[in-house]
Amino acid sequence: MTLHPLLRLIAGVMFAISLLLTHFVSPHWVWFSVFICVNLVQSAFTNWCPMIVILKKLGIQER
Repeated sequence: MTLHPLLRLIAGVMFAISLLLTHFVSPHWVWFSVFICVNLVQSAFTNWCPMIVILKKLGIQER
């Protein structure tokens, strides 16, 4: 899997996990969902995402 599809997969899985944690563990986990959403919005405007840096260091190919 290449960089950008993997990035979208990670974001979707993390968001789903945060929603499950919010529902089953504590309502305070909603802030994790907010963090994910804010990070996605800022990456749309700045074209920079911390997860891309991590994935590149792990050797994930861009194409």
